[in-house]
Formats: sequence, C-alpha cells, structure tokens
Amino acid sequence: MVPSNLTFKVLNAAHRSLLRLSGQRVGWRAGGMPVLELTTIGRKSGRPRSVMLPSPVQEGEKWVVVASRGGNDHHPAWFLNLRDRPDVEVNRKGKPKQSMRARIATPEERARLWPQVTATYNGYAQYQEKTDREIPLIWLEPQH
Repeated sequence: MVPSNLTFKVLNAAHRSLLRLSGQRVGWRAGGMPVLELTTIGRKSGRPRSVMLPSPVQEGEKWVVVASRGGNDHHPAWFLNLRDRPDVEVNRKGKPKQSMRARIATPEERARLWPQVTATYNGYAQYQEKTDREIPLIWLEPQH
C-alpha cells in the first residue's frame, strides 16, 4: 500500500522536528543514505515548499534524489515543482544552504544510475514494481 499525502506530510514534519529537537545532530541519515532538505517553489502557490529526501547517489558536488513517492502512480508534488521551476535550495548536514539547479536525469543517465540507486536501497526497486510510471531520478547540481 502506498502512503497517503497526509502520511508523507506527517513524516516530513516529524523528520524536521527530530532535526530541530536534536540541534541538527540526528536525522541526516536514513536507510544508510545521507538526507537533504530540498526546498522548491510551489508551481501553483509560488511559495517555498520543503521536503526531506534521502540521496542514494552522490557524484562530487552533485546529488541524486528519487521521485518515487513510495511507488504511487502520481509524481510527488516536489518533483512537479522542480520540473516547472528547477532553481532549488538544498540544506545538508553541516553545510550552509545552497542554491542548486534540479535536472531530470536523461534516459542514459538513469540507466547508469538506477542499479546504483537500487543497490543503495532496494526499496526503490520495489516502488518501481508498484507503478507503471518510470520513477524519475533528479540531479541536484550546484549553481556556480
């Protein structure tokens, strides 16, 4: 069963609370992966929207996030936001917030990255099996 929108919102709020209550010491890793806070601009509201996401693959200064939404048939709102407005802000453990540009991985990049993603967390492979949509991989790249 795929979690509801409310479940995702509650989990994200709890995750941010854990970070705040621990003085930013606990909550920067999940499932063996580093976690980042991604802030997009809402495509409808125009307001900042933040979500906590694990990153299964990092290459230098570039980070990959997965728009899995637990295998739901619909893309997560944060993905739709960055697709329409790719300038985002990323917060990571021990680093200042950073302006980044989001870019959907090309089919060739996805073919190369997907085995690394699922090797890091096999749940992503299970999510892909639940849905007919191809789960997008997104590069978060520094703006220099």
